[in-house]
Amino acid sequence: MTPFGARLRAIRTERGMALKDMAAGLQVTPAYLSAMEHGHRGKPSRRFVHRVCQFLGIIWDDAEALQELADLSHPRVVVDTAGLSPEATELANRMAAQIHDLKEEDLRRFLDDLAHCPTRN
Repeated sequence: MTPFGARLRAIRTERGMALKDMAAGLQVTPAYLSAMEHGHRGKPSRRFVHRVCQFLGIIWDDAEALQELADLSHPRVVVDTAGLSPEATELANRMAAQIHDLKEEDLRRFLDDLAHCPTRN
């Protein structure tokens, strides 16, 4: 499951909306919406996120937060470490090899640490 998919499912559940009803409102198939919720589709497009926000009446900060989750929701990540330090390449490779074995508390700690690092856009 991706961050966007988990949030989308939580919003749908909080509102007591059936998957098929939300899919119809977004003009997608229930299978597509289910795949999006479960992270079996690629990163959602900005257009799709905009349609979700319009359909659900999500505005301002909440819409921006949903788009940020979508931006972090590609289920197949490629990390280009060309030109970076050997440590960066090692970290990327170790993360790829061991991510399936990490416990949720370890993942949360990594995410918390990364949240305090400056990002480049």
